[in-house]
Amino acid sequence: MASAINRVGFRFTGKSRGTTKLWNTFGWIRSTQVSKNYFTYSPQVSQVLDREPKWVSADEAVQCIKSGDTVFVGGAASTPIEVLRSMADYGKQKKLKNVRVCSMHTEFESPYSEPECEGIFRPTAFFISANLRKCINEGRGDAIPLMLHDIPYLFERKLIPVDVSIITVSPPDNHGFCSLGTSVDCIRSALSHSKVIIAQVNKYMPRTFGEAIIHQSHIDFAVKHDRELPSHGDKEPTPTESAIGKHIAENLVEDGATLQMGIGAIPDATLSCLKDHKDLGIHSEMFSIGVIDLVRSGVVTNQNKKLDRGLIVSSFLVGNKKLYDFVDNNPLICMRQVSYTNNVHVISQQPKMTAINSCIEVDLTGQVVSGSIGKRLYSGYGGQVDFIRGSAEGFDGKGKPIIALGSTNPKTKDERGVPSSKIVPLIKEGATVVTTSAHVHYVVTEFGVASLFGKSLRQRAHALINIAHPEHREWLEKAAFERLKTMPCA
Repeated sequence: MASAINRVGFRFTGKSRGTTKLWNTFGWIRSTQVSKNYFTYSPQVSQVLDREPKWVSADEAVQCIKSGDTVFVGGAASTPIEVLRSMADYGKQKKLKNVRVCSMHTEFESPYSEPECEGIFRPTAFFISANLRKCINEGRGDAIPLMLHDIPYLFERKLIPVDVSIITVSPPDNHGFCSLGTSVDCIRSALSHSKVIIAQVNKYMPRTFGEAIIHQSHIDFAVKHDRELPSHGDKEPTPTESAIGKHIAENLVEDGATLQMGIGAIPDATLSCLKDHKDLGIHSEMFSIGVIDLVRSGVVTNQNKKLDRGLIVSSFLVGNKKLYDFVDNNPLICMRQVSYTNNVHVISQQPKMTAINSCIEVDLTGQVVSGSIGKRLYSGYGGQVDFIRGSAEGFDGKGKPIIALGSTNPKTKDERGVPSSKIVPLIKEGATVVTTSAHVHYVVTEFGVASLFGKSLRQRAHALINIAHPEHREWLEKAAFERLKTMPCA
């Protein structure tokens, strides 16, 4: 039995001595009195075990999934789309039922969320990606409101027991180590508490370090499938986005600051305006291509950081081939779980911590809507509050929590035919407030910077109206008076 276990690569699902459950492609089998001296199981996925993965096709790998299972899916640029397509086909063929599929943010299509998969798969999002919005808003999937730093605790506290994890990794090196590449986020915690691991092995996945390392001996089924990673961030910023980036760079980012940038064009536009700054650092849940030129020009040095000095710390990456080539085998890049990158106590120790995040709308009291467009669920909590609060609590008292948005939404128009204002008297019915008015310090549009911390409601309204689009200022002032029963003033 011992040699068979070693040869086919069964995975232990418990650490106790005596009878231990093992899994193979034919179902559960049971071995008795397996000695820990021969085969020591460790949930730490960088620990080297005496076993090999079983190399199979995607169709073969997914046969371990059964009705009622919980499946975790790695996401962002590392979404294992080939295996997910096979999983969707297998579920329909075998008429599986009630398979819960959990993810943080996935790219490509999501075949398991299509209407014909209702009852077979139930998508569950910790942060709603574009490919799951329709499914969740139609009631065929679930969203869990959650701060980004809390997601790993779902697995560590066994609130979501994981039967199967499906991930993407780089090919193993000479020592058998693979890399999670572009996404560590909550993946490492899910893997450590998963009964079975399926890995799509992709030669295009860059090798990154930190907590991104996983030894191949923890992989049960390895599926070779090479494909280019998804590409984002190639668009030039609009004049509005460039103006916002310039306001932030010139007024709020100091030399020696540590930066966090949320997802979107505005953070990228801000980075392009920082070429004359000095000794910046990066501590962020993600970063994109705008960082590369700042590193190469010596603007980003990370030398002033109190933690991880000299390193760019991130949890996941979204960009294009330029970014993926930059991080590949680059010891400057340290990938960590979101429970570290987004920990308020870690963030607050960084010098002049400057957090730049965007949103959907802001009301005149400073409430920030980021999770939904009215009742329509759009994204989630993400890491916005983690970094807004962490920068506000900065040990040096020089942190800058920033919410940045264009003053209008060009896709919608009001009754006058004017693009609708994103600064509003009242948030839309059902809208998800991610960052409260008590958290907000700075709000930036293309028309300037509003400083709200310590301001009364009428002072906040005045500051926000002054950075609203001129077409909306008179209307907003009247609406503020109706709401506050007093005129906005400085």
